[in-house]
Amino acid sequence: MQDSAHSASPPAPPGAANSGALGGLAALARLGQAENHPLLRIGLVNAGAPDGLAWASLRQVLRQTQKLTDRCELHSLTLTTVLARLDAATQATTHAITPAVSAAQTDPPPLAPPPLPQLDILLLIADNELQPQLFARFVPWLQSVPVWGAVGAPVLWLARSNLLAGVRIALPWGLFGEADAVAERAILTSNLYECDADRLTCAGGAASLDFALALVEVLFGKTLLAQVQEILCVDRVRAGSERQRIALQARFGMLQPKLSEAVTLMEANLEEPLSTDEIAALVGVSRRQLERLFKQHLDNLPSRYYLELRLKRARQLLLDSHHSIVQIGLMCGFSSGSHFSTAFGMLFGITPREERQRRLQNRAAGSGTGPAASE
Repeated sequence: MQDSAHSASPPAPPGAANSGALGGLAALARLGQAENHPLLRIGLVNAGAPDGLAWASLRQVLRQTQKLTDRCELHSLTLTTVLARLDAATQATTHAITPAVSAAQTDPPPLAPPPLPQLDILLLIADNELQPQLFARFVPWLQSVPVWGAVGAPVLWLARSNLLAGVRIALPWGLFGEADAVAERAILTSNLYECDADRLTCAGGAASLDFALALVEVLFGKTLLAQVQEILCVDRVRAGSERQRIALQARFGMLQPKLSEAVTLMEANLEEPLSTDEIAALVGVSRRQLERLFKQHLDNLPSRYYLELRLKRARQLLLDSHHSIVQIGLMCGFSSGSHFSTAFGMLFGITPREERQRRLQNRAAGSGTGPAASE
């Protein structure tokens, strides 16, 4: 199925230069320049349910965009359709190199499906994980497109397939528990969506709407974005850097407001940590009550949970910033470098210096370059 209706309205100026919605915009900014790309061909491949929220959000935003500018050509496909066309192309190639036989020995060849479109941007979308064999057959076409990525569960598959080595990715928080091996290669974030070089990832769900609108702004400009927002009654586009809803808050926010409030205080005070007594007082419970809440619901002490939060933030900064190791320790509440290194090693099994060096090596292997890191 292809969406190809256009209106006669003039193209809107690109807004890549001043868009604050996505980071790492170089590849998208080039696509957004009308003089270089008068027509942008965007492909959406649905590997999930036809009524999935991520699929519906992206397709609706881009269909409205296509109606408003003749610079947008949208191709909406299912993964089944893509695989059928890939198989047909493979069979055609095989027949072309097979020795000819007489017409009496063969049946007329079946009508071949149309070839896959040439695209500038391609996104694989699904709410659930893909079957490995299906994904493997899809990858070569995905990699043939200049800018590509995934929305929702397929983000994990891209990372597992080592296609996002050294790249920042917005992984759905519900899949973080399955991403231990992935964390050795890709840079996981809890952001709504990410654009790192020519790789696009989005956590899916409601974030897909913000992601789609952010793409419209970068590729087609603020004026057209405002028109699409008006049509869809969207008053605000969340930035990609905004965090996904934390799993803890989703699980306990309503039933255990004191626990959720305590964790929020911890997250807001990483650089200058609060004591357990201070947190208990601010939440309005006794220290013993607070410890009981953490033990019952998180199987941890407040002090230990707080320490792990700080160390996980430090690890993210080691992987995703140019700050020195000493600076990162201070930013996460460690006044002593030796204490930081010891605590980090006890939780992650390696030192902060080794973590950063390994990440630089992975990034260099995946993209040829890595961030300079002073220590």
